[in-house]
Amino acid sequence: MKNEVKAQGAPAPIGPYSQGVVTTGGRLLFVAGQTPKDPVSGNLPADFRAQAERTLLNVKAIVEAAGATMADVVKVNAYLADLGNFAAFNEVYSRFFTPPYPARTTVGAFLPGGAVQVEIDVVVSLP
Repeated sequence: MKNEVKAQGAPAPIGPYSQGVVTTGGRLLFVAGQTPKDPVSGNLPADFRAQAERTLLNVKAIVEAAGATMADVVKVNAYLADLGNFAAFNEVYSRFFTPPYPARTTVGAFLPGGAVQVEIDVVVSLP
């Protein structure tokens, strides 16, 4: 069995998926890929750093809705439309995570809509 996690502070899913799912036994939370869509206005920030920050705020809202914190994140998958933004991503990322950092994969990817510059999903070890 699995339990769905819903967070009002993150955008609602735009397809047949959950924002987050907690595994049976409540040990792990899997957060679906989040984009920089503002959960209230639906708008996307224009610049990359603002998009990275909004995306991580969306992730954080789901993590907190499950009763965890960003310190409980154990794995991050980050998808950047332009790997030239890698250093800027690290700058924003470091404001959300502290040592010991989660394991992370960062790849270049084609992201839907053309305006989305970053997407992030995470795995969380629940307290």
